[in-house]
Amino acid sequence: MTAGEKAKAKTEQAKGKTKEALGSATGNDRMAAEGQAEKSAGDAREAKEKAKDAFKH
Repeated sequence: MTAGEKAKAKTEQAKGKTKEALGSATGNDRMAAEGQAEKSAGDAREAKEKAKDAFKH
C-alpha cells in the first residue's frame, strides 16, 4: 500500500468515526450516517490497497 493512499484511508476512517460519534452524541442522525459512510469509504480504500499489495508480491 502506498504511503499516501494508506494515510488517506486512515484519515478518512478517523474523520468518519469522529463525525459518527459526534452525530450520535448530539442526536443528529444525518451526521452520524455521513460519518459511518466516510468510515466505510476509508475501510474500502484500505481494503483495495491491501488487495493491490497482495497481487504485487
